[in-house]
Amino acid sequence: MLERLPCSFWAKTQTDRAKVTIPLMNSHVCIAPSVKLGKDVKLSQFINLHGCEVGDETKIGAFVEIQKNASVGKRCKISSHTFVCEGVTIEDNVFIGHGVMFINDSYPRATAADGALQTEADWKVERTSVKKGASIGSGATILSNISIGENAIVGAGSVVTKDVPANTIVAGNPAKVLRAIESNLETTK
Repeated sequence: MLERLPCSFWAKTQTDRAKVTIPLMNSHVCIAPSVKLGKDVKLSQFINLHGCEVGDETKIGAFVEIQKNASVGKRCKISSHTFVCEGVTIEDNVFIGHGVMFINDSYPRATAADGALQTEADWKVERTSVKKGASIGSGATILSNISIGENAIVGAGSVVTKDVPANTIVAGNPAKVLRAIESNLETTK
């Protein structure tokens, strides 16, 4: 088990720069000054956070990247090797398994029409939302312009190409509804 080490970094606030101390499992992290972290956030080693918001009591595993303009709610668990790109909103109490990939562009291209490398001006971020209490299994890919409903469960390895209704279990490639979740007992196990 890794020892928890205190690590200080400079965080930008709306009015000035304030020194913030965060308990880290290891000092191998990259947290940009633009990141807004809630209370009692637990950060593992080898993470990359920039321009995002992370809510209270959320735990982020190793080798996770959360990009600018993404937000993660309170009491979430983001497992290792997950990529949360710009435009993704994850609400409270959400579980994200290992190696989950979010996509924010339906038609990605390296270059613009003139042949130059694309910049932010050449495309528009497509949003994705994961509602309160949802769970996404390891290795899932979540395409853009979709919503995963409250308490929904996405099976491991699924490719989610359209909205997932609340209180349902989906799986496969493309993910299809397998069944409704019958009770709260299934969501608290």
